[in-house]
Amino acid sequence: MKKILISTGGSGGHVIPGITFYKHLEKEHNVKIVTDLRGSKFFNKNSIDKDIIDVPNVGSNLLLLPIKIINIVISFIKSFFYLKKNKIDILISTGGYMSLPFCLSAIILKIKIYLFEPNMVIGRTNKFILKFSKKILCYKSDLIGLSEKQKEKVFLIDRILSKEIYTLNRNTISKISKPLKLLVIGGSQGAIFFDNNIPVLIKELSTFCEVELKQQVYDTNQIDKINKEYSQLNIKYELFNYDSELYKTYNNYDIIITRSGASTISEISYFGIPFIAIPFPFAKDNHQYFNAKYYLDKNCCWLIDQDKFDQKKMITFFRNLLENQTDYLNKKDNLNKISYQNTWNKINQKVKELVNEN
Repeated sequence: MKKILISTGGSGGHVIPGITFYKHLEKEHNVKIVTDLRGSKFFNKNSIDKDIIDVPNVGSNLLLLPIKIINIVISFIKSFFYLKKNKIDILISTGGYMSLPFCLSAIILKIKIYLFEPNMVIGRTNKFILKFSKKILCYKSDLIGLSEKQKEKVFLIDRILSKEIYTLNRNTISKISKPLKLLVIGGSQGAIFFDNNIPVLIKELSTFCEVELKQQVYDTNQIDKINKEYSQLNIKYELFNYDSELYKTYNNYDIIITRSGASTISEISYFGIPFIAIPFPFAKDNHQYFNAKYYLDKNCCWLIDQDKFDQKKMITFFRNLLENQTDYLNKKDNLNKISYQNTWNKINQKVKELVNEN
């Protein structure tokens, strides 16, 4: 039995795969999981004994830089002694700045490192640590940013989804329903762009189409304002800030408007729901754009750059879609061609093989 540490934190795109790796390995190995304060909220409904070591994001505020550097050094020292005290054999890092102190400490302590990269562009932390790692687990071999030499460390796996998702049926809607059922989500953090623009879109859309809407609101101070706007329309709607079990409701919707975090669109694709991807334009290395483009190239989604989002064009898009659903149905067919049969067991076997390597 090996002592394995999973280092995760930050957004749900890092934490949820970390929790999933934990569940794949917990029965056969002594597994620990460590996160930061920001990532701890994703453990609320998981009976997992986590440890918290907070790692500050350096950010762009130069006035706070000296304090943050001191905190990073403290995080590194805590990480180093955590690994040493617990005699960790293997570190699995799900990426992001919060994993850097653990990865650096593991290098010094000569602990095996396995990286996980869910995006179509390799993250900066993963790229920096890659030469010191055994393998990098990812969904395709030609990640943007990988050299030919680095590709030798790629270990391909199926998409990491929580075990609970595989117990749910995929969407079987054969055409857009009446009323049109829309879900708007901005990833685990929400999206202020959606807060500002979706109410305008829904107001116009409701003039020619019956709408049922569920929308994630990033800025909780705006909930009352958005509530007031929607209450004046003849629509059924629900607003929320965060829902750890949102995936259980995906099957209720015809179309999802979303950011393009890897975990979010992997879940949506599992359920076979065509989605409108509006990538967060300030994501590092524009990785959300390339995440969405992967599905666009398979004709599974629509992709709109945020700076090209136009209310009139969106209304025209929905009018055309409702009049002729061929494009919608083609996208559903293409999503359903992405096989998830026996995926949990296949990933389980692959992950176990990996950590049992000499």
